[in-house]
Amino acid sequence: MPNTKSAVKRLRQNERRRLRNKAGRSRLRTALKRVRAASDPEQASEMYRAAARLLDRAARRGLIHRNQAARSKGRLAAHVRRLGGTL
Repeated sequence: MPNTKSAVKRLRQNERRRLRNKAGRSRLRTALKRVRAASDPEQASEMYRAAARLLDRAARRGLIHRNQAARSKGRLAAHVRRLGGTL
């Protein structure tokens, strides 16, 4: 239990941030799964563009590391290319 007013406030802030980060990570993971699950090259390309935007935004906001975002985008792009899609 927090003992000071500032610790109480910090607890509230941390909880709000935790929930916001959890929602962002969940949304990101769903987008990545949709790209991997897409079997149609055109659909995969479209899903990739949406996922790449989310990855960049997550990296900008500090949700994930920028190198992790770059690595994920590269792997997804390779997957889409193997399907025959264009980026």
